[in-house]
Amino acid sequence: MSSTLYNEIINEHNLRPYHKYKLENANYTLEGVNPSCGDEITLELFIEDGVIKDAAYEGSGCAISQASADIMAEMVIGKTLDEAIHLSDLFLKMIKEGVSNEELEELDEAGILQSVSHMPARVKCAVLGWRTMKEIVEPLKNA
Repeated sequence: MSSTLYNEIINEHNLRPYHKYKLENANYTLEGVNPSCGDEITLELFIEDGVIKDAAYEGSGCAISQASADIMAEMVIGKTLDEAIHLSDLFLKMIKEGVSNEELEELDEAGILQSVSHMPARVKCAVLGWRTMKEIVEPLKNA
């Protein structure tokens, strides 16, 4: 993937995020913080009947953390708890150890962040939203 496309997608989600707002009907909220660089988000989910019906976040931080949170919110809307956890696990696997081409395709636009795995200082930025979402969803699945 070209660095131009990477920059375009990151900039689009950072400068014109689709899901960065207060979610009025959220029934689950969790703050996620990356203390090493100051990135922070408050992730809000509306979950009903085991499905993430809506997702939004507020916060501040570097372009990678904010763009990744926006992409994650887009991807989990309409997904079951199991599907959302699977996507989070797949994203974390992509960043930490790499994924197959099929798995990369499954990550859709989030796959653009694959190159972050080569930037150790940015890994925590990229996974902040995904980790926060998983912290909300995983206990619900097991409840």
